[in-house]
Amino acid sequence: MDGKYWPRIADEKLKLMLATSGAVLIVGPKWCGKTRTAEEVSKSVLYMQDPDHAEDYRLLADTKPSKLLEGETPRLLDEWQQAPVLWNAVRFAVDKRRARGQFILTGSVVPPDTKDMHTGTGRIGRMAMHTMSLFESGESTGGISLRDLFSGKRDLFDESKLSVEQAARILTRGGWPEAVGEENEVYALRMVYNYLDAVANQDMSRIDDVERKPDRVYALLRSIARNISTQASTATLLRDLSSNDEGLSDKTINDYISALKKLYVLDDLPAWSPHLRSKKAIRTTAKRHFSDPSIAAAALGADSRKLLSDFKTLGYRFESLCIRDLRIYADALDGSVYHYRDQTDFEVDAIIQLRDARWAAVEIKMGAGGIEKAAENLIRFRDSVDTEKTPAPSFLLVLTCTEYAFQMKNGVWVVPIGCLKD
Repeated sequence: MDGKYWPRIADEKLKLMLATSGAVLIVGPKWCGKTRTAEEVSKSVLYMQDPDHAEDYRLLADTKPSKLLEGETPRLLDEWQQAPVLWNAVRFAVDKRRARGQFILTGSVVPPDTKDMHTGTGRIGRMAMHTMSLFESGESTGGISLRDLFSGKRDLFDESKLSVEQAARILTRGGWPEAVGEENEVYALRMVYNYLDAVANQDMSRIDDVERKPDRVYALLRSIARNISTQASTATLLRDLSSNDEGLSDKTINDYISALKKLYVLDDLPAWSPHLRSKKAIRTTAKRHFSDPSIAAAALGADSRKLLSDFKTLGYRFESLCIRDLRIYADALDGSVYHYRDQTDFEVDAIIQLRDARWAAVEIKMGAGGIEKAAENLIRFRDSVDTEKTPAPSFLLVLTCTEYAFQMKNGVWVVPIGCLKD
């Protein structure tokens, strides 16, 4: 990618939050573009990791943190968690100034010690950023929007230019701003390797000053990658890893998983619990997902050729790509994404839930062969929901890597991921 700024879907949400909050905290994985997005609207910047001034900034934070807040607003405090005292300083400054849009805080990790930090409720808004969606990277036409589908629009049609082969390359490259636009797949994959190397060898131990073994980090990443888009439990991961590491325990794996979540490397998909007509028990275990689908490919050393040689595995990776994009698009509509599974193992890949209680059900099928069965699955699920307690879905959608976007006679939408946007 060149040095220009590529517009992000998060741009408008950041502007909205600055207009309604004294300060905004942007969280998300390292290298996803948080700082660059914040720079577009900030009027002054404090870079806590600037090697020429980092030590001075930390000393000043210990003695008079308010000095670090001086500057034209909105003032960006990048990697603020290097001096966690800045959180309370920002909260206090917002209270004193009684003005909105004062500060933007960005960081790639959850600070290790938050027990003395005020929650920031009412002063500091929080927004998540992800890696780039296919619409942001120009690989989706954006001809079909979630906004239109939730609004009940009909007679929508579009044509995707994204082939399965291109999707496989995107799965190895990911949506990292520095990698998007890199035509050399070897270079793009190497960028993701570099990211994982930094996570395993540096970030996992620096996050809270607890030493963690890089070999274990890599092994855990590989195990999660093998179980991507599933509800693999800690016990499942332990069985997968213990044959090569006898010192592993549930407690150790949970500690490593917690650290990966604090670094926003893991981004599990929570379960959705609607009211059903029957008394079926709903499983509440989250599905395993990384913050970007390329992490799974890199953890297993898989390039696009290797992915294309195993279509079953490619399907799980494709589901992870779709979940990432759905999260980005749903967030723009003030919504969240979940999955559904009951005690009979009946499942729906994704549920999009908006703040106003509207929702939609999504099945993900890479090829055309499973579309009709997926549509039947969605209709069956819709009919199982008790609409006296949970509203009927706004729409049903099969998300694919096929060519055309259209509505079937049964009302179910078929939309290629290469046509979708917020």
